[in-house]
Amino acid sequence: MSSLKLKWHKLTHWEYWPLWAIYYPLFPVWLYYSIKARSFFFFNAANPSMKNGGMAMESKMEIYKMIPQQFIPKTVFITQNEKADHALERILDSDIGFPFIAKPDIGMKAFGVDKIHNKDEFRRYLRRTPSHFLVQELIPFTKELGIFYVRKPGEEKGRVTGIVSKEFLSVIGDGKSTLVELIKKNPRSHLQLKALEQKFGEQLNNVLPEDEEFILVPYGSHTRGAKFVDITHRLNADLEEIIDGICSQMKGFHYGRLDVLHNSFEELCEGKNFSVIEINGAGGEATHIYDPKHSLFFAWREITKHWGFMNEVSILNHKMGHSYLSFKGGRAMLREHHALEAQIRMI
Repeated sequence: MSSLKLKWHKLTHWEYWPLWAIYYPLFPVWLYYSIKARSFFFFNAANPSMKNGGMAMESKMEIYKMIPQQFIPKTVFITQNEKADHALERILDSDIGFPFIAKPDIGMKAFGVDKIHNKDEFRRYLRRTPSHFLVQELIPFTKELGIFYVRKPGEEKGRVTGIVSKEFLSVIGDGKSTLVELIKKNPRSHLQLKALEQKFGEQLNNVLPEDEEFILVPYGSHTRGAKFVDITHRLNADLEEIIDGICSQMKGFHYGRLDVLHNSFEELCEGKNFSVIEINGAGGEATHIYDPKHSLFFAWREITKHWGFMNEVSILNHKMGHSYLSFKGGRAMLREHHALEAQIRMI
């Protein structure tokens, strides 16, 4: 695909637009909710047990401690300046073997997430990371969902408001084309070419056998090429009960998205063979909006609807004594977030 066609594809498909282009037109809506709450940074009260309500700069490790341990991967917290040998000893003592997943403790958009295959790769990751990070066992399930959950303070049960299925970025071989040629045939993968070249190098010149699938990015991150498919219509009482059963055990959690690896949708609805790999609070998007079939107007409607949920939850929690973030504190948080994001993008 030519450079011009690629640029045109980005321009005509809003899912590739920068976040400011999607969210800035909704500023009057945020202002309306801010007036209702009497605070611009009302989200701080959405999830009282999370730093900044889970909007930004929250520790993933602290969130994992909130989740019932049987539902999450084995996880080890590694400090930025910890010695590699000591860290590896702790990892192996925790019964986590190679390969495993490493990711920043304060993460965003799956930047800095990597699969570590051996000791040398771990040492390189430790050297280049700008912050504390987590090591997690590799979960064998190959399917991922994002499930959005809302529960008002005082409600006995919460509800699921959106489900997205995440298709990992991959190519299918034809027995003739090299990996790089296959990548360039699809704008979704072509847009990731620079990062893929850094990751795979000369391996991209290999010819992929016919009908063989090669997963380029094994993470359900939209910014790293995953395709998001809205399957909210598949919500059922069993799945909602499973998700509410997990979230209701998390004190002070009312609003956010669970990212779940699972073996099959049917087994997940039975409470079998799944793992919660992440929970995002106030900063979590209802990512079913990014299904290519949805219009920008659909996305705006879902965003404003979920902001309304968060606003209502925050106001109710505030009345119960949980604080909003001051304007000064909110600005400092945003500056810190943007600075850390710039560093993590370089991992």
